[in-house]
Amino acid sequence: EDIPGTALSAGMQWNWETFPEYLDYLDTLPKALDVGTQVPHGAVRAYVMGERGAMNEPANPEDILEMKKLVREGIEAGALGVSTSRTIVHRAIDGVNVPGTFAEEDEMMAFGEALSEAGTGVFELAPAGVTGDDMNLPDLEVAWMRRVSAATGRPITFALVQLDAEPDHWKRMFDLSEEAAAEGADLYPQVTARAPGVLLGLQTNHPWVNAPTFQEISGHYKLGEGDAHHLRRVPIEEVAAEMRKPEIKAKLIEELEAAHQDIAFINLGRVFQLQEPLDYEPSEEDSVAAMAEREGREAHELFYDLLLEDDGKRLFFAPTLNYTDFNYDVVRKMLTHPRAALGLDDAGAHCGVICDASMPTFMLTHWARDRSRGEGLPLEFVVKKMTSDTARLYGLNDRGVLKPGMKGDVNVIDLERLQLRAPELAHDLPADGRRLVQRAEGFVATIVSGEVIMRDGEDTGARPGQLVRGEQQPAISVA
Repeated sequence: EDIPGTALSAGMQWNWETFPEYLDYLDTLPKALDVGTQVPHGAVRAYVMGERGAMNEPANPEDILEMKKLVREGIEAGALGVSTSRTIVHRAIDGVNVPGTFAEEDEMMAFGEALSEAGTGVFELAPAGVTGDDMNLPDLEVAWMRRVSAATGRPITFALVQLDAEPDHWKRMFDLSEEAAAEGADLYPQVTARAPGVLLGLQTNHPWVNAPTFQEISGHYKLGEGDAHHLRRVPIEEVAAEMRKPEIKAKLIEELEAAHQDIAFINLGRVFQLQEPLDYEPSEEDSVAAMAEREGREAHELFYDLLLEDDGKRLFFAPTLNYTDFNYDVVRKMLTHPRAALGLDDAGAHCGVICDASMPTFMLTHWARDRSRGEGLPLEFVVKKMTSDTARLYGLNDRGVLKPGMKGDVNVIDLERLQLRAPELAHDLPADGRRLVQRAEGFVATIVSGEVIMRDGEDTGARPGQLVRGEQQPAISVA
């Protein structure tokens, strides 16, 4: 997705081939936290079918049988489930949809059967139509999920968001999931705590990112055709200083008008400054477009100036889903639905434009303490949703509650002091790769298996994390 290919090439050890070998390798690595895995459909398909699988050609019965065998092998080695993507927005560098995007139901059923035969595992997916590209698809997706779950007895969790095109469609997905439960199928729409979106900025993505003049002064190759390659990394302060020159600004504004990339025409009515104290539920009048209207300025011209604030390091929140009404009333309804699973937060793959690793802290600060534009949520509900509910879904019955015999994973939190800091861009991946990081204040200690791994936001160096292999049970019987 957005992880630099150079970082993957330089940082990954390819000393494994099969999924069990991959797990064995993960087992040897030092880890602060416990790590769980899922068998990826795309990799299995490409491995079994080669170019046919990568190009999304239909699988024949022999292909399906071999894929099923590999999925079961991965589950029996310790994977917690199988995952697939069926949305057309997930593409490879060359623009081709990832393997498995258009797989038929018999292929999906085989994966469910692999879980069933192994006696464990969750089927997880980003379904077709999830981003609103075709509103006829979600119903069809839920239909096959119902059949697969009912036939195999395994739970399925699928991404669900609010779409501007049909703002109430999410309700139907929950209704269908409840109907499925009455028929013996276990479907859990997977929802998030805020609006999925991207972080715009001079260091991430913005309307001028492909403009020739910006490419020249920043030292970038053209983006959009693979990784963001760097000829050199000009300090962002120097880039901002250059862009403040009137002649450079005039040239870039002119180049924007001639551009044809989608990013050049981003809706600034859905772009908000992200400054401390952070506001992830901004009102419509806080948008860049609304600011420009109040000031009598053209929106992109104002956005240009705002991008240069903080020496070019200012970031902007651009929600793309779950924000039709410019508030989180719908998100609250999703979170509190009895069939909702909490997740769907991009904490790594889009490491240069999305930073949703902060979602657990956001759940505690925004929903349990600070929400002012509507009703919040009880602290106990928020903690349970993030801990025991998720653990139960994945069969991790040794964690998620504080009881004798359960795993000693604990966050010690000063709730009054808890707050998120603004995201920052770091170049600390292998091969100088970039990623967004976001820190929080108020975590007194983070304890894993009884060992303190973080104290007041600082790494202690302890690495008690383990690879979690399959379902887990308490160390002693828990009443």
